[in-house]
Amino acid sequence: MNRRDFISKSSQTGLALSLLGMYACKNGEKKTIEVPFFKLSLAQWSLHKAIRDAKTLSAFDFAIKAKELGFEGLEYVNQLYEIDKNNKLASVRNLTKELKLRSDDTGMTNVMIMIDHEGDLSVSDKVGRDKAIQDHIVWVDAAAELGCSSIRVNLFGDPGEKDVQAWHHGSVDGMGRLSEYASKSNINVIVENHGGLSSHGGYVAKVLKEINMPNCGSLPDFGNFCVRQESGERWGENCIEQYDVYQGVADLLPYAKGISAKTFDFDKEGNEVTFDYVRLMQMIKDSGFNGFIGVEYEGNNLSEEAGILATKELLLKVKKVLT
Repeated sequence: MNRRDFISKSSQTGLALSLLGMYACKNGEKKTIEVPFFKLSLAQWSLHKAIRDAKTLSAFDFAIKAKELGFEGLEYVNQLYEIDKNNKLASVRNLTKELKLRSDDTGMTNVMIMIDHEGDLSVSDKVGRDKAIQDHIVWVDAAAELGCSSIRVNLFGDPGEKDVQAWHHGSVDGMGRLSEYASKSNINVIVENHGGLSSHGGYVAKVLKEINMPNCGSLPDFGNFCVRQESGERWGENCIEQYDVYQGVADLLPYAKGISAKTFDFDKEGNEVTFDYVRLMQMIKDSGFNGFIGVEYEGNNLSEEAGILATKELLLKVKKVLT
């Protein structure tokens, strides 16, 4: 039986094998209590076309939209908000207050802020790393004010970086020092496989192992394991060096503070055509992970909202058949 038939048959028969906690006793009676395998959050990037291109959705209405779509958690993307670079601290503080009001009003959980365009924590130049750390600190403070658990950072390295040792040294220093600061606010600093050497799961795992801090971890993304593109750019070109998706997820899972469930396209049964979701989610469940899994749809054949809902439905369907 192939995996798609397995999913279909299991759904029809109502098989629902999820993590079960042991029991609660009341009046001598044992009761089985279900412990959720994961909770669902929505990555704001899934709506970036509506927010940034079509301008049919305000970034400030993210909490309302996520709740309408049936999610519990919010994963913000800082580049989708306008920040006054001349008065950055005040601008981010005002943004944080507004987002907190809106998440509180909707009863949503703030999970993380994905940080882009604030410098690279792994560049070889220490002055550059120092500046990147300072530019990230304001977002650590914002995450703490919002009640998030994490900020997501990047470890791209220098443009076209091929010196793994230099990248490793810069990553350990930059991410390690930012994690030290963030530990004071109980904020996790997590790195996503997000292009360049950061998409090599084995290399990233070695960085996290050396830093060895409880608040320094990973955000495995199913779809970002291209180590090198044709033109040397990070995005938008043909991938000429791809790290194995399943090996990459396995490398990063021991350090995972979140999961980015990426999707691109679906078949007529609703299965993602790029990845074996049963295999990936079984790996995640076997690792003991039970936090938020963020839906991140990046396809073109469905609208953003339809793709988000298709991804959510797939995750819930797969959850029922895991052993």
